[in-house]
Amino acid sequence: MPGMASARKVAQTPLGSAVIGGLIVALLGWLAIAAGWVHSGDSNTTSVAAPFAAPVADTNGGSTPANTVNQIYQRDGQGVAFIQAEQPAQPASPFNPFGQQGGGTATGSGFVIDSDGHLLTNNHVVAGANNISVQLGDSEKTYDATVVGRDPATDLALLKIDAPSDQLHPLALGDSSKAAVGDPVVAIGNPFGLDRTVTSGIVSALQRQIQAPNGFSISNVIQTDAAINPGNSGGPLIDSEGNVIGINSQIETGGGSNGNVGIGFAIPINTARDVVSQLEQNGTVEHAFLGITGTTITPSLAQAVNLPVQSGVLVEEVVKGGPADDAGLQGGDTAATINGAALSLGGDIITAIDGKPIASMDDVISLVNAANPGKTLDLTVLRGGQRKTLTVTLGDRPNSVRDSQSATPAPFGN
Repeated sequence: MPGMASARKVAQTPLGSAVIGGLIVALLGWLAIAAGWVHSGDSNTTSVAAPFAAPVADTNGGSTPANTVNQIYQRDGQGVAFIQAEQPAQPASPFNPFGQQGGGTATGSGFVIDSDGHLLTNNHVVAGANNISVQLGDSEKTYDATVVGRDPATDLALLKIDAPSDQLHPLALGDSSKAAVGDPVVAIGNPFGLDRTVTSGIVSALQRQIQAPNGFSISNVIQTDAAINPGNSGGPLIDSEGNVIGINSQIETGGGSNGNVGIGFAIPINTARDVVSQLEQNGTVEHAFLGITGTTITPSLAQAVNLPVQSGVLVEEVVKGGPADDAGLQGGDTAATINGAALSLGGDIITAIDGKPIASMDDVISLVNAANPGKTLDLTVLRGGQRKTLTVTLGDRPNSVRDSQSATPAPFGN
């Protein structure tokens, strides 16, 4: 979606797919999670952006006073990019009597990360583009950008422009693991093509999960009420010290609105660090893959379907030929409907991974997302009342959830 993808909530009907380093979906009260998917909801919740006009306390505990919005904008604004990505015309098809359809131009944001001209943005801003142009800060100069690499699984892309060093103003990258709920933040970007727009708010929540364009889930996402809209995609979310802690990527909308309702999501900069490193070296990124669809077990679900435990993950489906399948993990074989939601019962119940108790599908997703292909995990499962330990060797994540559901293993191996 040009500019800004719509966020998906983790609280709906499971979408059968594969839990890879990310699968998810919530089921009413109990979070059913399916392979990297975050199903959209119909929430009408509206948050009001918090004021951020006055200096705030130093979140790092130092004595240096934090910056105002204006100070952050003056410091970082010149390093924020306005990106235009031209999409090619679609070829004619026998189902289109009007022949070839015209393309279009997606607009988004990005920011400079080094003095070599590298910029970070969202993959969905530039995916499929045949020409990408960049303007920096308040300059009218346009630069042609090349794509160094893209990672659909984290919705990140690395671009490069050939610009004079005095035109490059790299933004300082912070540590997103230190972000706390309530911390003030600033977003700079180009909503609806309105370049050099700054908005402010707070960190509203942490450890969210959102769906990437290829269907897998992104972990440890930062939620903010700073106003972000279509066109802010790829722009920086900046803390009170002027450091980037996230890449603005998605919004949750409600009530038929397509704009900001106070719920935005930013991919953490710590995730981006590893992605950028791999994109610079290889142009692609490797992600681990488990290959299951699962549902979080809660006391109410356990009581409803007579499960032997009050928490854990009920394995509904195992991707054929995937790592979990190879390890002997078993999915469900009995269809059921609980409170209007479809479930597959009778599968293994995951209670621990590498000895660490598993309370939800989010736990599984986070552990797999944090691992590399080839890593082994010891899964403690309950099957027919018996406790078993299965050793899984994580594989390479397929290109998309659709690929992971294919009966034929993905090209690069499950």
